[in-house]
Amino acid sequence: MSTRELIIREIPDTPEPLLRAVYDFLIFLKARGAPVKPEDAESLMALAESSWGKDWNRAEEDEAWKDL
Repeated sequence: MSTRELIIREIPDTPEPLLRAVYDFLIFLKARGAPVKPEDAESLMALAESSWGKDWNRAEEDEAWKDL
């Protein structure tokens, strides 16, 4: 299964705030104009955490993900 198919398969059960974060990150990567190299993944995660930490680090998010 392709990565595209895996992502599409996850969409129906994904909470709207998380979908928004994924969308924002996708737009960021596309605007960057360069493919993500494996060695860049760690620095991108740090950027995502600093940008979306206020959304991710909430009691509502913890509750939504507690069973996963």
